Amino acid sequence: MKVREGLPADVPRALEIWRAAVDATHGFLTPEDRVEIDRMVAEQFLPQAELWLAEDGDGHVLGFLVMERNEIDALFVDPAAHGQGYGTALIEHALTLSPHATVEASEQASNALPFYEARGFVRIGRSETDPQGRPYPLVRLRYAGVSNRGSSDGC
Repeated sequence: MKVREGLPADVPRALEIWRAAVDATHGFLTPEDRVEIDRMVAEQFLPQAELWLAEDGDGHVLGFLVMERNEIDALFVDPAAHGQGYGTALIEHALTLSPHATVEASEQASNALPFYEARGFVRIGRSETDPQGRPYPLVRLRYAGVSNRGSSDGC
């Protein structure tokens, strides 16, 4: 397993991973919001993002990370690879880029908060809505330097 910088040619695979992960973990989204968010991610977010990719030993991309300064802006792993350490590898890479990283995790995605908290993140805030004002609460977390990295690898 390795983490490498993404290239423009990696965007379609990152979008596949995003779609599969959201379908597996974000069943709370309304169909209309799912379509709107998908369009935003496909047309605006991923094509402009600085991607970091987690690959298996054969070079297959199984997860991705997007950092915006000190913020983990996105971290998604192919559901077929959940629990295999790709999410942890991406978190470890994020912490090399920003040792005091923060992240906003969906309160409704059952795997998100346990994943980050098991890796040393602590809750520092909460929002009732997502950045677009939709009714999807987000919990803000900051890396606190303590981790149980081997447990709860839902991503």
